Amino acid sequence: MGKNGKLFVFLHVQSYIIMVTFIGEYNIRIDAKGRIVLPTAFIKQVGDIPQREVFILKEDMYEQCLVLYPISEWDRQNQIIRSKLNPFDREHNQFLRSFSKGAVEVSTDNVNRILIPKRLLEFAKITKEIVLSGQDGKIEVWSAEMYQNLWDNSPDFEQLAKKVMNS
Repeated sequence: MGKNGKLFVFLHVQSYIIMVTFIGEYNIRIDAKGRIVLPTAFIKQVGDIPQREVFILKEDMYEQCLVLYPISEWDRQNQIIRSKLNPFDREHNQFLRSFSKGAVEVSTDNVNRILIPKRLLEFAKITKEIVLSGQDGKIEVWSAEMYQNLWDNSPDFEQLAKKVMNS
């Protein structure tokens, strides 16, 4: 009871972050205006999450490709980052700049197209043929040629698996 005799009820509302997992690899074409159509499978994998038509598209930090995050996954990633960064630390700020480099909010239209800004197309050397590759909570957007080069020059998977999985 409060001082004035009124009963206070405290509600604890837990927020849930819905995780999306993208599975699949799709070869698509970009149109003359710089738009791509998201494959139906990816649209289904997004499901009924809030703001399902809103994505963040950015430059990848390690490869010459783009990364497309549903806004819910982008928010989740940023929540993790915020919990670990000190805004008064120069290196932390540099990390944040690198993580956000080239980021832009994009939305699907009524036929599930996304417009890719020209500067991002140039960064990823995307001209006509694109590969969309589902990678857990994100979609990598590759020039078909760059994607093929990645696989042509990739390390032996067995050795990589041993190294990454520590076995």
